[in-house]
Amino acid sequence: MSSLANQLVVAEREEVARGIRLLLGRPLVTERGDPDAFEVIRRRKEPLAKWFDYHCGWTLAVEPRLGYARLLKIRSIADGSRPARRLRSGRAPFDRRRYMLLCVVVAELLLVPVTTIGLLADRVVQATAVDDVLPAFDTASRQERMAFVDALRLLESYGAVLTVDGATENFVESTDAKVLYRVDATLLMRLLAAPIGPSRLAVPAQEVPLRFEELLGELARERRYGGAAGAGDSDSPAVSETQRNLWLRHSVLRRLFDDPVLYRDELSDDELAYLVSPTGRQILRRAAEQAGFVLEERADGFLLVDPDGIATDAKFPDDSGTARVAALLLLEQVAASPGGAAPEQLTAQAQELLRRFPRWAKTYQSAEGAQRLAADAVCVLCDFGLARRAGDRVLARPAAARYRVTGATAAAQVGTALQEESLW
Repeated sequence: MSSLANQLVVAEREEVARGIRLLLGRPLVTERGDPDAFEVIRRRKEPLAKWFDYHCGWTLAVEPRLGYARLLKIRSIADGSRPARRLRSGRAPFDRRRYMLLCVVVAELLLVPVTTIGLLADRVVQATAVDDVLPAFDTASRQERMAFVDALRLLESYGAVLTVDGATENFVESTDAKVLYRVDATLLMRLLAAPIGPSRLAVPAQEVPLRFEELLGELARERRYGGAAGAGDSDSPAVSETQRNLWLRHSVLRRLFDDPVLYRDELSDDELAYLVSPTGRQILRRAAEQAGFVLEERADGFLLVDPDGIATDAKFPDDSGTARVAALLLLEQVAASPGGAAPEQLTAQAQELLRRFPRWAKTYQSAEGAQRLAADAVCVLCDFGLARRAGDRVLARPAAARYRVTGATAAAQVGTALQEESLW
């Protein structure tokens, strides 16, 4: 093979690996939002689609003329650690009201290619007024207008709604704000990553709260794994051995490529047996190599390291958020408590941080601020697989050993390194 051919093969391999990690970190990539990333995905769309389908069972839709690439990431286990967030300084997660308005806004936008914020608000008012289940949308309330704007700004960030003239934020201050939108209905329909649409379940509204977990499972049911309840249940006669193995491969690799760390005790017996089998181990290592990850296998679990840091939407350590900074500072207290850190301990440490740095974490400088800061920091640690809750206490998980403070002497440094290696 010529030198040029070798260079082309290496370039393709590197671009495919980069495309995989880009899509893992951002399942929706638009040409307008990131032209360089979109070009890589557009150019390598076929090998990327094959990689995701084989290893994770996820569908990749690339629309070059429409300017977007959408990876439909499906998981059978509900995960509330990645909520939609308000695109404001605090980046608070969406509440129930904002999710409801987001769904109604999307439904109304599908009917019009171009609209204004005033007309759209009127349509939402009418839609909620005729639905007995939905609370009415009141544009006279500033809080309601703010929730409405948060939903619209999220759609703008996805590229599903393009602001032609004006600024969406102006609607918070006045209902007379003039904002013109162009709607991408095709992209709007791609936003929902569910094998089964909610409308196909045909469940009376009054039954939804009582059957929520069941219905959530029905939305994630995938027919390719047979007639079991979305998980390739090995006890179901409707599931063949091929379907069961397919499910095991997809379920394990989905979690590994989507979570910061995957512990062995979080896997079922069948999943763990598949992952440590010669076939499973070979597939895992090949998948990690093709995606450009460094695979770490420990006694407690598995970890994929992205040298470029592009395969995730959140990083740790990270000084971009107050809770993440506090999480790193509180982690030492959690790791130093064999029986788990009590809420009072973490609150006291958070209070001390707020006292020492009065200009830091201004949103937490209040009567209950230390308690809220400690709680938010614990959520960060749990989301990154560094800690877990056991009753009212917080226990460090093995991966937390990565962030232990080393001693000043060489002996202490060696001892800590050995301890880290044995734990994680």
